[in-house]
Amino acid sequence: MFLRAKIRKKDGKRHRYWSVVESKRVAGGRVVQKHVLHLGEINDSQELAWRRSIEALDAEAGRARTLALFPEDRAAETATDASIVRLKLSQLRLRRPRQWGACWLALSLWEELRLDRFWSERLPASRKGTRWDQELFVLVAYRLLAPGSEWRLHREWFERTALADLMGGDFGLAEIHKLYRCHDRLLEHKEALFHHLTERWRDLFAARFDLLLYDLTSTYFEAEPPFPEGDKRRYGYSRDHRPDCVQVVIALVVTPEGLPLAYEVLSGNTADKTTLRDFLGKIERQYGKARRVWVMDRGIPTEETLAEMRAADPPVSYLVGVPKGRLGRLERDLVGRPWREARPGVEVKLLPRDGELYVFAQSLDRVAKERSMRRRQLKGLWARLKELDRMSANLTRDDLLIKLGQAKAKWPAGWRLVEVEIDPKLAAYRYGLDRKKLRQARRREGRYLLRSNLTDGDPAALWSFYIQLVQVEEAFRTLKGDLAVRPIHHQDERRIEAHIFIAFLAYCLHATLGRRLKGLAPGLTPRAVFEKFAAVQMIDIHIPTADGRELQLTRYTQPEPELTLLLNRLKLDLPDQPPPKITSAQAAAALPP
Repeated sequence: MFLRAKIRKKDGKRHRYWSVVESKRVAGGRVVQKHVLHLGEINDSQELAWRRSIEALDAEAGRARTLALFPEDRAAETATDASIVRLKLSQLRLRRPRQWGACWLALSLWEELRLDRFWSERLPASRKGTRWDQELFVLVAYRLLAPGSEWRLHREWFERTALADLMGGDFGLAEIHKLYRCHDRLLEHKEALFHHLTERWRDLFAARFDLLLYDLTSTYFEAEPPFPEGDKRRYGYSRDHRPDCVQVVIALVVTPEGLPLAYEVLSGNTADKTTLRDFLGKIERQYGKARRVWVMDRGIPTEETLAEMRAADPPVSYLVGVPKGRLGRLERDLVGRPWREARPGVEVKLLPRDGELYVFAQSLDRVAKERSMRRRQLKGLWARLKELDRMSANLTRDDLLIKLGQAKAKWPAGWRLVEVEIDPKLAAYRYGLDRKKLRQARRREGRYLLRSNLTDGDPAALWSFYIQLVQVEEAFRTLKGDLAVRPIHHQDERRIEAHIFIAFLAYCLHATLGRRLKGLAPGLTPRAVFEKFAAVQMIDIHIPTADGRELQLTRYTQPEPELTLLLNRLKLDLPDQPPPKITSAQAAAALPP
């Protein structure tokens, strides 16, 4: 294996992306190269560390060993020794291949966060011996590795994995009624879990909690109302573009590293601006009063809430985006202000006002991106308007209105910059650019306005704080994508909230692995690592003996070189293979002839 760099030009800059590549010899003596790991853009020290790991791995793989081989019939000379078992290798059978590697990695992360201890103390076994802490891990591992319904977990997924082997259990861990009943025992421990996670983030990653990112998302249900009084499933503003479905709102707080601290499930019709006050109180009760900075998108805080944050003792600092409508009112004051370089490619203007600091920032990369998006929208819309103009002679007025509506839906950003006048009686229209709106759009491309009560703050630091909001957005993408928090198959409200709680636990494991990968290579994602580990299978080897017994060897397959490389870089050691088992003489005598 070796490192390969690929150079890509983007926005006038050269980006160097690295990958781990393996050479393989195929038929005809040809050598082909297989891409095994994408590392993304890595720095010089990371590149050197990967090269050394590959060299160490290849050196280990190339080490020669001398083995002594004995023929099978040699055992006949020592047949009187009771410790010798003669095996019928010709009757060897392989049974129950199942996925082991990704399950083992999930269990390692679970134990690294000490969630095994946390839940064993809070979910004691039932009188019938049900281990509710193990049931919970099965649900979390399923949500992390192959999310779906509990019925699918029970019916097929569990037996395709080695979870029973890893946990010392059996199929009883996947009994459907136990999976559902486990949901009913979780929510009362939510606050304690948040405290536990805070300590683990601090111990593992030296995490600090003086900067918190706050945002909301929604997740919808394919269910028909009415629901009981007080049920959180309600119609509301849908971030999934499904206003036809009821939903709940999820509010989430994470650190700039993407480590989740707390969340709350709110009614689907909750307005964003009504949620912040309660969350401020929750975090203050959980972590105490301290000087911390809240970073939020526009639309979340109200003027009253911001005033309360400024008046608090100690003051609660904030950095929040400003709606573009307010930018129009401040543009005149900002025009005369000089630009200051916050960092290469980013410039800011500062405007102190009423005890706050407004930061008007422009990113050259963002300008180029938004300008390209706007041009693409206008180009597509303009071509469609010309096409409809030629077709209008053969269209009725109603057909023309439908097609114009479709064009507006497809190119909404371009439509805002175009004036369209439709004849009230005929299938005809006139269109042209709204040059005033176009000039305004050009002035605002790649620019955004922030406000903060950190009046002495470094503008470069404030800008870097704000762009870290992408960590919350990434958390929501993971919950809805990799962890598939939807569809939610439960009907009971508490089990719906428990379902989201399990997804939150799965995201904690996902974020822990992501944080460990961050120092290795930004191109390595937790999902890619889980897929690599999933290649390690476990299998049962059954070998009959000459005296009628049977030897069973349960073995996981040896990892491929690229996975061995990942294990070394993550500082993980695979456990020993399970010990062999052999049936007793009594059991052998009881077997049918």
